[in-house]
Amino acid sequence: MIELKNVTKTVRSGSEDLTILSNVSLSVPDGQFVALTGASGSGKSTLLGLLAGLDAPTSGSIVIDGDEITAMSEDGLAELRSRKIGFIFQSFHLIPSLTAFENILIPMEIRGVADARHRAAELIEEVGLTNRGHHYLAELSGGEQQRVAIARAFANRPKILLADEPTGNLDSKNGNHIFELMTELHRQNQITLVLVTHDLSLAERAERRIVLRDGCVDSDEVLSPRTTAAEVA
Repeated sequence: MIELKNVTKTVRSGSEDLTILSNVSLSVPDGQFVALTGASGSGKSTLLGLLAGLDAPTSGSIVIDGDEITAMSEDGLAELRSRKIGFIFQSFHLIPSLTAFENILIPMEIRGVADARHRAAELIEEVGLTNRGHHYLAELSGGEQQRVAIARAFANRPKILLADEPTGNLDSKNGNHIFELMTELHRQNQITLVLVTHDLSLAERAERRIVLRDGCVDSDEVLSPRTTAAEVA
């Protein structure tokens, strides 16, 4: 479960303090697909970064799967991310000097996963890049690179997947394909998915939609009931 209590994030802007998030409290149960929307500057990406432990709130608490992350050291946060959190960025954040297969493999090698190469091969197949694994990023399209990023995010079998505008740099056809792939992997693995998106048509396909306005929760509504793995099968 994800739980935020009275989370505020303030940064220094010139001679003044700028409040990006103000007293945000919410909880996300295990396995839920949540779309986080709102106008540019409403605090969406900042909130996602806080959930990933990439930044710290000015005040308030954040609990990820039972761990209070606001009290963790940098080493503790890095360990938490490697074990429990997958992150998909709009700009992919892959390593150009590695092949598609190697980009997926490296998080597992860092953790010392015994069957890392077999797991990477499975993920390459799941995202439809079986014949492209030996290619470097410059040889892949934007949609293919994002598929590599999705496979990498699932490499260590995270409990939580955080996606920040993962279709934002893609055309509508590739964007829709990436969305379907990501949500299908979410359903198969029953992973909690928090998706930041400005695309309302994608947000409406989530189980729950949270709208931020000026750093506060403006609305929070359930759109559809959760689907279990058994029901998908």
